[in-house]
Amino acid sequence: MTNEMQALAIAPLGNLDAYIRAANGCPMLSAEEEKALAERLHYQSDLDAAKKLILSHLRFVVHVARNYSGYGLPQADLIQEGNIGLMKAVRRFNPEVGVRLVSFAVHWIKAEIHEYVLRNWRIVKVATTKAQRKLFFNLRKTKQRLGWFNQDEVEMVARELGVSSKDVREMESRMSAQDMAFDLTSDDDNAEGKSLVPALYLQDKTSDFADGIEEDNWDSHAADKLTDAMMTLDERSQNIIRARWLDDDNKITLQELADQYGVSAERVRQLEKNAMKKLRVAIEA
Repeated sequence: MTNEMQALAIAPLGNLDAYIRAANGCPMLSAEEEKALAERLHYQSDLDAAKKLILSHLRFVVHVARNYSGYGLPQADLIQEGNIGLMKAVRRFNPEVGVRLVSFAVHWIKAEIHEYVLRNWRIVKVATTKAQRKLFFNLRKTKQRLGWFNQDEVEMVARELGVSSKDVREMESRMSAQDMAFDLTSDDDNAEGKSLVPALYLQDKTSDFADGIEEDNWDSHAADKLTDAMMTLDERSQNIIRARWLDDDNKITLQELADQYGVSAERVRQLEKNAMKKLRVAIEA
């Protein structure tokens, strides 16, 4: 990975798709590689090891940030805040604890994103379109003269502004609404409506996030390794492996392959065995 791609991956500036491609292009670490790097950082303060740990986990930050896309905040900002949490986690990670870094880091990543959402998110979006903004500013001027509208006044304002009565009522309601508290205050612990506080339902606490994301990314990583390993085989060996192991819909027998290539079934078996050995070596490399 180039220095430019590394810089892009750490700070998602500019094209978000390019950033995500760069993050996904960072190689994942095996448990042994991760532990070795973590020990170098923990015991020797090796900054190069810290950089490798961070880059290999940027894809996890992207995955977490996507779960907060419903709050109308820029995805790049959510990812950047998550990256700050990842860096804090890497700095505090103890390789002797016996857990993978992703299981430890996910809590720091979420904490930074939660703090960003808390600072920037407002539940009531007063005017999000050009038409709504125009109605908002015109309605605000009219309300300064009339106060809270009755039905006749709603219809009069609707005629003046060229909108429906429903639009006027909806915008009036938005303008009069108060922000809902994002998090509980010290006085709210026993409040009757505490279940409505957004901070309490930002995430699904019933799922094991770390295990799920590790499994999803490992499957993707394994598929990529297999594809690269297959490219090391000659065309005939590739066809044999696909026909015998990878084609779920049309698996064929050794004899059918033997007839196809004009050799004995035993020769096909030997080719298959040799190809499998080469694949294992290539995947484990």
